[in-house]
Amino acid sequence: MGAITLRNVEKTYAPGTKAAVKVIHGVNAEIANGEFVVIVGPSGCGKSTLLRMVAGLEEITGGEIDIGGRVVNQLEPSERDIAMVFQNYALYPHMSVYDNMAYGLKIKKVPKSEIDTRVAKAAQILQLSQLLDRKPRQLSGGQRQRVAMGRAIVRQPAVFLFDEPLSNLDAKLRAQTRLEIQKLHGELGITSLFVTHDQVEAMTLGQRLMVMNGGRIEQIGTPEDVYGRPATTFVAGFIGSPPMNLIQGEADGSRFTVGGPKPETLQLPQSAPRRGPLMLGARPEHVEIDPQGLWSMTVDVQEMLGAERLVYGRIGSEPFTLRIDGTMAPPKSGDVLRLAVSPEHVHWFDAQSGARV
Repeated sequence: MGAITLRNVEKTYAPGTKAAVKVIHGVNAEIANGEFVVIVGPSGCGKSTLLRMVAGLEEITGGEIDIGGRVVNQLEPSERDIAMVFQNYALYPHMSVYDNMAYGLKIKKVPKSEIDTRVAKAAQILQLSQLLDRKPRQLSGGQRQRVAMGRAIVRQPAVFLFDEPLSNLDAKLRAQTRLEIQKLHGELGITSLFVTHDQVEAMTLGQRLMVMNGGRIEQIGTPEDVYGRPATTFVAGFIGSPPMNLIQGEADGSRFTVGGPKPETLQLPQSAPRRGPLMLGARPEHVEIDPQGLWSMTVDVQEMLGAERLVYGRIGSEPFTLRIDGTMAPPKSGDVLRLAVSPEHVHWFDAQSGARV
């Protein structure tokens, strides 16, 4: 069983000194056996530190980490029944692909026949069977990453830990390797924690996402939940490409006044949840150009991305982005567009805390 439970996990560097820095603030999470969870957030949010604490590579300052029904706080990494895939592959350059994949099993004195069987099976899954005699320098970046994953697979652990394993690959290889990781999880069904700062990776890979900010969890949920009902303005602005439009203003029934040097009052498709200062959110793909629309946007620039265009402009003094079909005639700088949005696609957040209203 590879279920993972994090109970009020904390991390402080140099605790008890004037230089003490707290980087993980009481994280609580439950990862079910066989689940694929992605920890996502910007650089410096604590996601890799949290993963390394699960792996045993970083000591925890407070709380408990439970893997498979046992608290592992005091256990060495080798005793935690985990396998980790790193960003930099960490392959032995003088060893063949076979020897790199088999090395951990040899150290554990697994019989050679069993090693051969496990390596052959992993190589078949990862399409490495023809490369077992090659050295890492003779492989592409994508092949090296597959060898690193193969080394983890042969150990047959209870938990896989991935620390930004696709960061060193180009865009095409990243997309291809994402599919391989999805297929791998489908075949093996091993509990997996995957760390990334790339929200596209997070959305495509994770059965659930754990969105982190400043050493805290902002939201845990399925990709659909996190995208469709972000819990905070941070999540709304981080998940989605381009991110959700967020406009600050004053709500009064079905009117929303955007402040700044050029104040503008918007008519809402449905009354705001309360009066007073609020943040209004709307995703670029959920807003349409409509001559009868209730909002007006002044166009600044537009980007052609093939199947779609991104139109950047302003509503009042607030920046606003619109995603339109690439076949539509592009608006010009200075054009004023009328926009429409359905009530179910309007999101509201507290202006002070950023929490969803």
